[in-house]
Amino acid sequence: MNFKLKMSRKHDQIIKDSWQRCESLGLLTTHNPVLESVSKTDSSILSEQYFSLVNTTDSEVLPYYQNILSNAQCLIVLTDDKGIALKSWGDKRFLSSKHQEYFAAGIDWKEMYNGTNAIGTALYCGEAVQIQRDEHFLKCNRFMIGSAAPIYDVNQSLLGMLDISSDSYLPQAHTLGLVKLMSQGIENRLLVSSYSEQNFMLSFNTNMDNIDSQWSGLVVFDSNGIIISANRRAESLLSYDLALVNVADIFGISVAVLKNQPEQISFALVALEKYKMYGLIKKPSSIVMHPVDYREHAHIQDKNKVADVTLESRPEQDTSDKNIAVPLDHFGFGDEKIKRYIDQAKRIVNKTIPILIHGETGVGKEVFVNGLHHYSERKAYPLVAVNCAAIPNELVESELFGYEKGAFTGANIKGSIGLIRKAHKGTLFLDEIGEMPLNVQGRLLRVLQERSVAPLGSTKTYSVDIKLISATNRSLKEEVEKGCFRQDLYYRVSGLNIELPPLRERSDRRHLFEKINQMHQQSDIKYTLSTEIMDLFHKHPWPGNIRQLVSVLQIAQAMADNGQIQTWHLPDDFFNDIQLNHLSDVAVAPVMANTLSPLNVIEAFEAKKLDEVQQMISTYTHFSGNISKTAKALDVSRNTLYKRLKEAGVR
Repeated sequence: MNFKLKMSRKHDQIIKDSWQRCESLGLLTTHNPVLESVSKTDSSILSEQYFSLVNTTDSEVLPYYQNILSNAQCLIVLTDDKGIALKSWGDKRFLSSKHQEYFAAGIDWKEMYNGTNAIGTALYCGEAVQIQRDEHFLKCNRFMIGSAAPIYDVNQSLLGMLDISSDSYLPQAHTLGLVKLMSQGIENRLLVSSYSEQNFMLSFNTNMDNIDSQWSGLVVFDSNGIIISANRRAESLLSYDLALVNVADIFGISVAVLKNQPEQISFALVALEKYKMYGLIKKPSSIVMHPVDYREHAHIQDKNKVADVTLESRPEQDTSDKNIAVPLDHFGFGDEKIKRYIDQAKRIVNKTIPILIHGETGVGKEVFVNGLHHYSERKAYPLVAVNCAAIPNELVESELFGYEKGAFTGANIKGSIGLIRKAHKGTLFLDEIGEMPLNVQGRLLRVLQERSVAPLGSTKTYSVDIKLISATNRSLKEEVEKGCFRQDLYYRVSGLNIELPPLRERSDRRHLFEKINQMHQQSDIKYTLSTEIMDLFHKHPWPGNIRQLVSVLQIAQAMADNGQIQTWHLPDDFFNDIQLNHLSDVAVAPVMANTLSPLNVIEAFEAKKLDEVQQMISTYTHFSGNISKTAKALDVSRNTLYKRLKEAGVR
C-alpha cells in the first residue's frame, strides 16, 4: 500500500475515533469550548514543577527555530502531561479577543472540554497529530489548524505536549514535521542536561552530515558501557529496546574504544551487525565524585578521653550500595509511589524546606539522597553523610559541630571544623537521626534555628548554609512520645516526609532486579537472571531490601562460572527467608470453623498457635534476638513480643 495513503487512512481513523469520543461525552458541534482552568495556586505549582521543561523549551529549543517561526503567524503552546497549558509563545494576532483567553496558562485542552483538537487528541492517542480546520469537532475551533507532538522524559514517560496553532487559511504543509522536530529537540536537551555531567553520550545517524542534528539517535551510557537512557529516535533507528543493554553489544565496538574516541570527530559504526551509522561521542563534563562517608567507629581507649576525629584522616567506607551513583530519575522504574516521591523531592530540594525520609533498613535512603543532591543546585558543593547511630555518643558533638584546638583532652592540635560546616552550601544528610543523643539534639536545634554553629571550646559562631535531609527507620513521633526525641527538633527536621517502600512492595521489582544485577557486575562476563531466578526473587520477602539484594547478587555472580545465574549459586539464607515467609503465610491463614467439627476446631486452633510460636522463634532467631526487628516483622508491639517469648520460655 502507498505509504501516504496508509498514513491518510490512519489519520482519518484518529479523527473518526476522536469525534466518537466527543459524542459519547455529550458534546455537540455547536457547543462552545469549556474554559476549564486550574487555580492560581495549582498553576504556580505547575510552573515550578515544569520549570526545567519550560526553560529548556524557551531558552534552548525555540531560539534554534526563530528564523522559521518569525515568518509564520502562529502560536506555540506547551502543556503538561494532562494537557494543561504551561506557557505560550508567538503571534496571537490571528486570535480574536474571545479566543485569546483559551491559550492562557492553566487552561485544560482535553477533548472533554475542547472537543477534537491537536493537544487533546494527541494526548489521547500518544502520537503527533495535525487537526485541520473542519476536523475540529467544535465549529467555533475551526478558525485554526493545530499540530501537536508529545514530549517524553528521560524515562520514556509522557512529560508534556507541544502545539503549533495558526490561522486555518495559511499553508501548513511543514508544521507537523516542525513540531515533531521541536519536541524531539526538547527531549534531547532534557536528556543532555540530566546525564551529560557524569555519563558518556553517543549521537548517531545514517548520514555523517546530520549526526549532530535534533533528529539523530542519542544514547547515554555509564563508565561500564550500560545504556541508562536513550531518546525515542535511537530506538526508532535501530528498532531495538536499548534499556540496560551494553553499548558494545549494539555497535560492535568495545566500551574502552568508544570512551576514548576523540570528541567532535565522527566515526563509522555498524549497529546490530547490519545498519551502517556514523557516530559522535561526548564525554562526561565532570568526573563522578562520590560523597565521602565520614562514619567510623572510633577506637576509644579511655571513656574520659575523646579520640582524634580529624576528617582528613578518615578512609571512605566500602558500602557497595552507597558507592553506586544513581541519577534520581533512575531510582525507580515505574513504581507509582517512587515516582511521586521523586517528583515531590525535585520540587522541594532547592528550597529551605527540610526533607525527612522514612524507610526500612536497606531500602536505598542513602542512594536516594545522593541522587537528590546531584540533581539540586547544590551539587557543586559537598554532600556530607552522617550516620548518627555509627558515631559513639562521646564523639557526636565534636563530629558535628567541630572544636577548637585544645578544646578537650585528646583533641587534635589543629582542631576540626565539624561536619556541619563541611556541608556549607551543600547538603547535610543525617542518617538514623532517631539515634542522636538528646543533648546533641538541643545543639542541633539551635544550629537549625540560627543557621550558625559554634565549635566546642569557642565563643565564635560561623554561618552555615545547608540543605538538611534526614532519614530514619523509626517512627519519630513515637520517639517523641517516649521522650527519646525532642518535639521541637522533630518539627524542624520534618518538612517533606517521604516513605520509601520496602523492596517486597515495589511494583517495579523486575526491572529493579535486572538493573542492580547489571550495576554490580565486576568482570567481563555478563551475568543474566534466568526465569526461575526471577520467579524466586519475586517470591522472596527481602527483609534486608535492596542492600540484601545487592549482597545476594554479588555472591551469585562470584559463584557462577558462566553468565547464567542458577539457583545453586544463591546463598542458603536466601532460601531460609523464603521458607520463613511461607510459614508466616500459613500462620495467618484463617481457620474456617464452620466447616470443622468442634474437636477439629480445637486441634486446628492448637496447630495454628503452635505455628505462630514456631514462626515467632524462627523470626527471633533470624534477627539474632533483636526485639525491635522481630516485633516489626511479626507486626506486634515490643511488649506483646516480650510477653509471648516469656510464655514460650525463650526469655
